[in-house]
Amino acid sequence: MKNENFAELPSSFEETVTIVKNFALLEIQRESQQKQLFYHNCAHAYAVQRRAEIIFKAIAPFESEASQTSLTRIKHLIDLCAIAHDMVQQFLPHTDLHTSRKRESGISEKMTIAKLINYIESLNLQLSSQQVEGTPPSNDGAERDCVNNSILFTDSDLQIIQEAIKATVCLYDSKDNSIYQPSLYTSEPKISLAVRIIALADLGSLGIEGIEAYCQEGSLIFLEENPDTISIILNQEYDNQPKLGENLRQRLLKRARFQVDFARGREARFMREVQGFTVEAIAILSHKVFRYLNRNTIKKIELVTPTRDETTLEKLIEFFNLHNFPQ
Repeated sequence: MKNENFAELPSSFEETVTIVKNFALLEIQRESQQKQLFYHNCAHAYAVQRRAEIIFKAIAPFESEASQTSLTRIKHLIDLCAIAHDMVQQFLPHTDLHTSRKRESGISEKMTIAKLINYIESLNLQLSSQQVEGTPPSNDGAERDCVNNSILFTDSDLQIIQEAIKATVCLYDSKDNSIYQPSLYTSEPKISLAVRIIALADLGSLGIEGIEAYCQEGSLIFLEENPDTISIILNQEYDNQPKLGENLRQRLLKRARFQVDFARGREARFMREVQGFTVEAIAILSHKVFRYLNRNTIKKIELVTPTRDETTLEKLIEFFNLHNFPQ
């Protein structure tokens, strides 16, 4: 963090969090422009923030052990983690042009945590220093310690932030071809409220927003992982290059099949992933928040998603709406 003086110091922890969110959004914007991030961009950050807020509002009334003050602080931390959780996207070296680019699991999250915590610690120091510098001397001429610690991040806050962002790390389960977040499957230590909410919100587009949003998300992820396909599709290069066309068809077919498996996994794993909440909260989450996570939704996805071996390239391009991808 550059050494900067704030014309007006934050008057609350919420205002300090806003400073960090603004930093994260600028970093995400820079990353998305440099690395062609069609999915892991500011729109995704805002989407996770929106879903996290929906989940928090649904379950907060049942968190009887937490005071209103602590819940408010947790809400601010959840808000920050939702915005910042994908701040850094690190891809593996990519030498073969017509293949999907990949990430090593956990590396982007680790780098995000390091950058974010470093910024917050620097911000804490800057705010503390600026408060002391602006404190008038006492009657005996000595400076008074008037640092307002309530606007600063605590060690506990930093721990929550690290755990919540780490909880968005996904692994692949070959037994059921599903993606899951291992942090939600540990019983010791107890998983915090913020960790559960951020993890659920990150993968919650299908359950909370439905099939249309889920399919649009899939198209954006495909473009992000396969940026070489943009010119191929726009210029219809596949018309005169059969091998290139077949390569594109296979990649799209793989993505389509994955979307069906991923949806099945979300529906099948949901009840295990919310077991840490109260019975009342689970009922609200199941029937009102993640209302699309049911067998009817999965059947519709299975029905509309082209996954047969003989599916044509044109049908796959149409399904993923790739003639209208974002510029």
